[in-house]
Amino acid sequence: MTQGPRIAVLDYGIGNLRSAQKALEHVGARAELTADPTVAATADAVVLPGVGAFGACMDSLRTCGLESVVHQAVESGKPFLGICVGMQMLFDTSEEDPGARGLGVIPGTVQWIPNTVQRPQMQWNQLSISREDRMFSGLGENPWMYFVHSFHGVPTATEDVVATVEYGATLNVAFRRGNVFATQFHPEKSAQAGLALLKNFVNAAGTQ
Repeated sequence: MTQGPRIAVLDYGIGNLRSAQKALEHVGARAELTADPTVAATADAVVLPGVGAFGACMDSLRTCGLESVVHQAVESGKPFLGICVGMQMLFDTSEEDPGARGLGVIPGTVQWIPNTVQRPQMQWNQLSISREDRMFSGLGENPWMYFVHSFHGVPTATEDVVATVEYGATLNVAFRRGNVFATQFHPEKSAQAGLALLKNFVNAAGTQ
């Protein structure tokens, strides 16, 4: 049996990172939770998951010495996936922690969703895909994904947005910038559609 591509899931001690690893393994990757820069550097692709608060996650990422690992992975051109707060961390700043500095991979800021709806949004919601992306291959026009969030990304370049949902307003929930793909939703918790997206990511890693 042919082994799948090696994917480094960055482990910086926050939340349940193992669910992303297990989902990637389920769709054929050799996924490894790691804080080792060498493992990340030699992997075929890198994933940055995250749950919790923006500032706390950034602090933990830096404490673990992984900020430079993220930038090196992005600059290498290999497939890179940010999930939930991992997505938010790729932006410059967040209204949740105005004094905290993000990774600056996607220029822009993370903003509150409207206070006219329940926060956080904890439910399935249907994506409106803004432009074609290989991560959405085979998912249909409006796949359902699972969300747990109070924020959404607002990039400086609107073309970085590849999918939105409606929840009190039009919220940006998936992004593409070069080799970086990032989602506010949890593909690892989004049943068959989420697994199909992760499989597309694994396939991209396998073609490096």
